Amino acid sequence: MTTNLSDRLARYSPAVLSLFRFVYGLLFAGFGSTILFGWPTHLPHPVSAGSWPTWYSGVIELVTGLLVAVGLCTRAAAFLASGVMAVAYFWIHQPRTLWPIGDPPEGNGGALAILFCFGFFLLVFAGPGRYALDARRRRGRT
Repeated sequence: MTTNLSDRLARYSPAVLSLFRFVYGLLFAGFGSTILFGWPTHLPHPVSAGSWPTWYSGVIELVTGLLVAVGLCTRAAAFLASGVMAVAYFWIHQPRTLWPIGDPPEGNGGALAILFCFGFFLLVFAGPGRYALDARRRRGRT
């Protein structure tokens, strides 16, 4: 029974990986867009252009999120995005307190940074999936 279910689900893994990559990238780009443009939501205080590190992280989040979403240079973009989230966690969240779940003062509010960090890290090794511009470029070369 389990082998049969595993075999049936394995057929869909390239498509599901592509869907995961697309949704994950768009969500990440949305956070970058919020920092840079105040869209789709507004930050409590605006971020001025060129301010360190928030504005730069917004640029990286928007660009890498869009690249991952369309599946272009996926592994490199995911590696950079994963690193940015690791830096965000250790520079911003972890110094508040050790526990990442919950908002300060009980937690450090870093759960989302950890989830993005490891989700992108997974994409570095899993790749973009079947439905990506990277896969299309690879097919064009062969």
